[in-house]
Amino acid sequence: MQRFIQFNDEQVNSFRLMQLIDLAKTLTGQKEMNVEYSPMNYLDVPENTVFVSHFWDHRPELEEWHGLITDIFLRAEGAFKHSDPDVIRQFIRYTHTLEHPSFAKQLFMLIEDARLEEIVKKKRPGTKSAFNTRRNVYEKYFESQLNVHQVKGVTTDAFFNLIYLLIFAKSPIDDWPQIQPELNLAKPFITQQIEKAHETSSTADSVKICKALCDVTDELFKKDMLNEYFHLPEKTVENWAEGLTFEDLKRKDSLINDDTEKEKSGDEEVEDEELKAWHRESEEKGESFLQFELEAGTKTSIDTEAAREGDEQEQALASVQGSSKKTNRSDFDQEDTDRRSDEENKGGSSKYGKENADAFPVFEDIKPVKPEEKNLYDQYKKEVSLYQKKLQKIIEKTLDHKKTSPRTHLMKGRLSKNLMPFFTDEKPRVFYKKDEESPKIDAAFELLLDCSASMYDKMDETKKGLVLFHEALKSVQVPHEITGFWENAPQAGQNGQPNHFKTVITFDSSLYQQDAAEIMQLEPEEDNRDGYAIRHMTERLERRSEKQKFLLVFSDGEPAAADYEQNGIVDTHDAVLEARKRGIEVMNVFLSTTEIPESQKEVIQNIYGRFSLFVQDIDELPDVLFPLLKRLLHKSI
Repeated sequence: MQRFIQFNDEQVNSFRLMQLIDLAKTLTGQKEMNVEYSPMNYLDVPENTVFVSHFWDHRPELEEWHGLITDIFLRAEGAFKHSDPDVIRQFIRYTHTLEHPSFAKQLFMLIEDARLEEIVKKKRPGTKSAFNTRRNVYEKYFESQLNVHQVKGVTTDAFFNLIYLLIFAKSPIDDWPQIQPELNLAKPFITQQIEKAHETSSTADSVKICKALCDVTDELFKKDMLNEYFHLPEKTVENWAEGLTFEDLKRKDSLINDDTEKEKSGDEEVEDEELKAWHRESEEKGESFLQFELEAGTKTSIDTEAAREGDEQEQALASVQGSSKKTNRSDFDQEDTDRRSDEENKGGSSKYGKENADAFPVFEDIKPVKPEEKNLYDQYKKEVSLYQKKLQKIIEKTLDHKKTSPRTHLMKGRLSKNLMPFFTDEKPRVFYKKDEESPKIDAAFELLLDCSASMYDKMDETKKGLVLFHEALKSVQVPHEITGFWENAPQAGQNGQPNHFKTVITFDSSLYQQDAAEIMQLEPEEDNRDGYAIRHMTERLERRSEKQKFLLVFSDGEPAAADYEQNGIVDTHDAVLEARKRGIEVMNVFLSTTEIPESQKEVIQNIYGRFSLFVQDIDELPDVLFPLLKRLLHKSI
């Protein structure tokens, strides 16, 4: 995608992000744990997210990787398992009484991280080298920050930089830089507290040291910290501390009575009993007007995990169908309900990826072919006919060769005229079989075309490539389908994100159509949500019975749709991996009219791996597609 102004050219390395997500899930044991990039490194337990810091961007590869994985280890292995959210919540409330709350919170995070780092290294010794890299990078960074803040007179930040260097110093630092004269008077006490930071065994110990330092320094500094080096998310900690699990919702106390319901035979007499609004269970007033606490009751014999047999009276509920709209007094029609459901779709299903929860499909109908579309198709067909005939001849020769080559030297079959091996060989093979029937190409192709707006200068040549694919595959009797996809950006909003699919060639008609001028109806439209489209096409291919299944994605860049910029690359990568796990080979044909930057190549390769074909000159598309199609068809024979 060509951009005239691009303020943020950061590209997400999807492979690296997937590794970090897998690491976070493994360490926490939470299947839904996610990893996102953020200015700061912290843990959001209620949202099941570990945020890794942009601090490590644009560094040498080893430093960047060690920095990112130590961010994960500190949060997923350290804070998730060894930090006490209740203690942290109480400390946050304490900081609200201070003149310098930012300094106090960052100081606590610094001391707590030092404690968690030692826990992680002790539990997982293999992380020592990564944490050494982390310390070396931070040491250089805080040394430079200390010098800058000394010169500028930003005393609070300078003192915080000094504390970091004191805590992680490889040898004692006796000569303190001149930050503020009053600090020298408190130097013995500060040194004593910093030494205790190496002896902490709990979050409460970290809080205790931090409070002791803050009680002394809060009166010395005039201003709070200017910069944020370590982040303590207040709202997240509050939710973490108050969070309820499913176990919390279960009854813990026993019932007043401890009897069990007897199984009923169905012949018992039934008595009607009136239940008044006021009775002994509601005699005492509670905080809620409609609260009804069950402290007494009878245990049933029904298994809590088993399904319950329904009553015939409940069948009335099964007949209530439709939408909650004013009736037009017409009879219930299932098709009407299905149509309204499609029109009012508020979001998609999680099976298409969590990033596509609000997306829903809209399947476009093919319009009648216009004369100009037919003429253009004939023109393209004529231009690619040389490639198509050449490819057809190669495939037919291959099949012919397999047909006319009899199999000899077999253990059973027809007796060969050459019986010499019977006398000379220990295990003679003197049989042969007649010519085999020509094998068919057992394959199906799905051609998925990105119809986003950025394809406006590449669409004509891409259609020519699709015509080549269609004519070549039809000539060797290989079923295929051609579908264009795009997202309707103007309509994407609170009511969902409509994703349009226009199938111009279907599997059923691909081998029997005289021409395929419907391909000419594909035009540049809006955005592209690639991961969602790939998952839909994967479902279609899974229903095919062919042995080999191929999904070719024609695009000109990374995914681009509403709320899909950063996570779209990872989501598309996930969709490709899921398709390949289901036995579908996914390839990308990257289209461009200019030289492709290395950064953009790296993004596409992160998504599709080595199965990426780059076309730098769109006019050369048929020349590039010909060997690709030839190789894939040979693989299927």
